[in-house]
Amino acid sequence: MTAPDLPIELKAALEARLEGLSRAETASRAALISSTYRNGGGSVAIRSERDALAYALARMPATYAAVIASLNALREITPQFAPTSLLDVGAGPGTATWAAAEAFPSLQRFTLIDSNSALRALALDLIGNSTRFRELEYRHGEAGAALAGAEPSDLVVASYVIAEISEAERTALAEALWAQTRNTLLIVEPGTPAGYARIIDVRAQLIAAGAHVAAPCPHDRKCPLTAPDWCHFTQRLPRSRAHKQVKAAERPFEDEKFIYLALTREPATVHPARVLRQPEFTKVEVTAKLCTAEGLAIAKVPRRAKAEYARARHWRWGDALTSSEDKPAVKL
Repeated sequence: MTAPDLPIELKAALEARLEGLSRAETASRAALISSTYRNGGGSVAIRSERDALAYALARMPATYAAVIASLNALREITPQFAPTSLLDVGAGPGTATWAAAEAFPSLQRFTLIDSNSALRALALDLIGNSTRFRELEYRHGEAGAALAGAEPSDLVVASYVIAEISEAERTALAEALWAQTRNTLLIVEPGTPAGYARIIDVRAQLIAAGAHVAAPCPHDRKCPLTAPDWCHFTQRLPRSRAHKQVKAAERPFEDEKFIYLALTREPATVHPARVLRQPEFTKVEVTAKLCTAEGLAIAKVPRRAKAEYARARHWRWGDALTSSEDKPAVKL
């Protein structure tokens, strides 16, 4: 599995661009941009080179970690998948492109799309010195229009994108994304109830269009969760010194909550259950909430079942479990 922290060359490139700049000013810019995003302003607050750098220093590590966690889950379900082409929609500073390149060494062609000129310039600057991206095109423009002329790709990624557009635009974009997908489409969103709702809408739309869910769901049926519950996951990532300074943070780590959806042209051959919450570990048993092919279930593994208990002690939120590990389970 690929580690959740930024690649060394990307981290070094980001921190090199911070040299000579005011850390306080950069932190202030990052805070303003984050506030604009939370209020639905999208990338409109990113207008300059310094804005783009502040955004990348503050958000790139967490976004990268979430995309890597999603790609790791995809690779676990479809280990034979070896894409040679990537389409990164809403690419911003190129976060998902870096993540995909780390997860899939087979990738040879990279196409990125974004309408923000400052983020595009930063992405090309960061990528420019790397030998990893030999065949790369960064298209400038809104996703819908730019997608029209793009070549279909084995892997299409849209990370933290659909929250920025209206419901009608989301439906049209999802259709366009799927049309450009030769094999697998990955969508990553914030792990909020609203992010989950957007994922569920796109999931239903594209299943109706013939897509199959590879992850995280172990089935193509309607999500069995009901409000106020929602599906999401968390990824812990280390904070660099620059990251802590820009975010005015003290803790050496950050927990990014996210939700993802991996859709494939052909159904996955393996559909393991998924751990939906951090399991409870006691001296008596391990208890975990699962999403299975049959629906929601509570797995209770008693300590007297020594082998199963020892295995269950390693379960973590978001893990995919084989059928033998799912037992015993009691349906909710």
